[in-house]
Amino acid sequence: MADEILVEKHGRVRLITLNRPEAKNSVNTSLAQGLTAAIEEIDSDDGVTAAVLTGAGGGFSAGMDLKAFAKEGPPQGFTEFLQNGSKKPLIAAVEGFALAGGLEIALTCDLIVAAKGVRLGIPEVNVGLFAAGGGLFRLPERVPYGVAMEMALTSDPITAEQAHELGLVSRLAEKGKAAEVALELAERIARNAPLAVAASKQVIRQTRGMVEEDAWKMQGPLLGKVFMSEDAKEGPRAFAEKRAPKWSGK
Repeated sequence: MADEILVEKHGRVRLITLNRPEAKNSVNTSLAQGLTAAIEEIDSDDGVTAAVLTGAGGGFSAGMDLKAFAKEGPPQGFTEFLQNGSKKPLIAAVEGFALAGGLEIALTCDLIVAAKGVRLGIPEVNVGLFAAGGGLFRLPERVPYGVAMEMALTSDPITAEQAHELGLVSRLAEKGKAAEVALELAERIARNAPLAVAASKQVIRQTRGMVEEDAWKMQGPLLGKVFMSEDAKEGPRAFAEKRAPKWSGK
């Protein structure tokens, strides 16, 4: 895995760090491919329930590395992550800023924890580009239409406090504590059955905009996978025996 990506183990949770602080954790090909590899590893590990994604050096990410873009074009492997994200719950822990592709990385996550005073924005029009990493259709799903349109057209960011009021940020943290708060949230999620958690995420994400008839059909195949799993047997057994369940993710 690239040096630009660090992964730490916290029980059934993984902490992934974008590690290019000298470049404001901007995305080049090495970082993009390293992030994709880290997510693939987490998704394939039955011992992992959730993950937290943060940035080194007091900032989350300033988006695409424009110097690398000018020389080499867009980072290879970045679109794969932006389009597919993670099968398991992924929480963005944002310090300092999440701008341009940095906010789009955060929007690829399921939940956002941000420190007070953080700036969140999609300023691509200011450099002759547009937010092509999902921001222009994901942001209006998580903040009001007018807010998303103004952010996109003016290039002006909003603060974490504003984002929290709008529902974009799930939890506010004190400065320097975003990863700590996000890990607490991830560990709370990880107390639950992994397959059930992943299925719950999948249903919520994939049924957005669906009519109920289609949502029922989408959910159907997950019933057997979850309800017939080993964890589905372990949960009621642990409840009856008045003990904490031991999840296997199978």
